[in-house]
Amino acid sequence: MGLTLNAVIVIGALLMEAGFGYPAFLLRRIKHPVVWMGALIDALDRRLNAPSMPEARRRFNGALALGTVVAASSAAAVWIEGLALSLLPGLLALLVLMFVASTLVAGHSLYQHVTAVADALEAGGVEGGREAVSKIVGRDTADLDEAGIARATIESLAENFSDGVVAPSIWGLLLGLPGMAAYKATNTADSMIGHRSERHAAFGWAAAKLDDLLNLPASRLSALYLALAAGVRGDASVKKAFATIRRDARHHRSPNAGWPEAAMAGALGLKLSGPRVYHGAETDDAWIGDGTSEVTATDIRRALALYTVACVLQVVVLAMFALLIAWL
Repeated sequence: MGLTLNAVIVIGALLMEAGFGYPAFLLRRIKHPVVWMGALIDALDRRLNAPSMPEARRRFNGALALGTVVAASSAAAVWIEGLALSLLPGLLALLVLMFVASTLVAGHSLYQHVTAVADALEAGGVEGGREAVSKIVGRDTADLDEAGIARATIESLAENFSDGVVAPSIWGLLLGLPGMAAYKATNTADSMIGHRSERHAAFGWAAAKLDDLLNLPASRLSALYLALAAGVRGDASVKKAFATIRRDARHHRSPNAGWPEAAMAGALGLKLSGPRVYHGAETDDAWIGDGTSEVTATDIRRALALYTVACVLQVVVLAMFALLIAWL
């Protein structure tokens, strides 16, 4: 399919997911595509990642597992795409492809999960906030205070805007539904096995490296969207967003996450990242931003408002791109 049609499908997917999310009756009956990907990754992990294997073998097996998940996900998307275009009338086929693509973006669900943390902090205090934030971050949350909970939530919002919204849109635009599926499979594998634990340091190496590569353009573009979105908000600063990106984005442990986090921190006058605890061990990560580190539930809601504007901006940019390509 051409870039114009890909752009239309991605725009439709973003709007569908933002408006309705994933239907609850489908979640109950057939689960979610990411759950299917996760089940395959888990099965391959148990099958191919024995602790007794040498490191080189585990790294090779991890690359093999990643290739299997990406190939299976892409093949399913190619089959669905071909079936829809060959058997259904044009408009219905387009709507089906939009819906399937909508399952591979996570704008609505991200908004809901982040809002849940703000609600929990306001209604249940620190204990409620810890429970809510534990569902969206990988760090230890048992000892987080209100500021730590709020910072972790905003960092997750910024990073997942890139990973869950902008990145699948880019790969959907360039490679259609199969590109979105391949990206989502890689990102899911990275979240499950791409960390530095004893079990997955070698086996998840390929997933972590490929995910970093695929997210490189999205992280920069998501930072741009967030920085420009600050111009629409009276409580945010475009100038500080860009200044913080230039100064701090490269100081994050991730080659990608620092970009949207720096944009968010600068725009809202916050200080994010910094030392945190994973699996009982404290990391000495650099701070991003030079604002206040005493972040609250109110700041989470400010971040959500900025995120919403950035999502709208992305749809506008995609629509302008589609019109330009069609005109040319």
